[in-house]
Amino acid sequence: MATVLITGASSGIGKAFAELFAKQNYRIILASRSESKLSHLATELQRQHGVQTLTTPVDLAQSDGPRLLHERLQGQSIDILINNAGIGSFGFLHELDVQSEQEMLQLNVQSLSQLLMLFLPEMVRRGSGRILNVGSTTSFYACPLSANYSASKAFVLSLTEAVANELQGTGVTVTALCPGATGTEFFRKAKMDGQKVSDPKALMSPDKVAQIGYTALMRGKVFVVPGVQNWLLTQAPRLFPRKFVTRITRSVLERKM
Repeated sequence: MATVLITGASSGIGKAFAELFAKQNYRIILASRSESKLSHLATELQRQHGVQTLTTPVDLAQSDGPRLLHERLQGQSIDILINNAGIGSFGFLHELDVQSEQEMLQLNVQSLSQLLMLFLPEMVRRGSGRILNVGSTTSFYACPLSANYSASKAFVLSLTEAVANELQGTGVTVTALCPGATGTEFFRKAKMDGQKVSDPKALMSPDKVAQIGYTALMRGKVFVVPGVQNWLLTQAPRLFPRKFVTRITRSVLERKM
């Protein structure tokens, strides 16, 4: 039975991936900070789908998080890694809390990269494996008022594209899933729930995002952007001056400040 490890699994896109892989009869390892949410989800997956589900609470916003997670899973054969854990932030960079921003960068950049480096070698030795890194439409352009966040997601896409090239011929693939606004707790946690971009009518469901990501992962695509409108948005830097795109991005986010 193939095993999938999902970080940030307790809610949102991570939870949607867990439910999706459970339907496909995968053995599932759930990782997140919230032990209670993980336990509840594991119980539900076992009850509904009869799959073997393990939980491992870990704080990947701390520098030792990836190492602890990897050590706990020694001896486990991870066939698929869903590198989903991530958070956002909102506001002028000079007004944001330094510690909170550093924890976000640790989670979105350092931990994601470290998990890739920790789990890839065994996959390459085995000659099989799949990894999905969750980026964003902001992976493609700068985003004022979420400067560190958009920069962190640009890192995710750049890393994925480079490593995907390195892995050619190994039997291992890596994919970046770059969704737009999605109906998760992201905007509330980033204090953006009053912005136009978080309008429920404009949000794609986590289930749909996960399904699109799953299909791209299984096809070995390097990256995928869910939704035609989101894809067109990612093409803006190719069609218009970057300063213009940055100005428009800021205007969308600051309308309800």
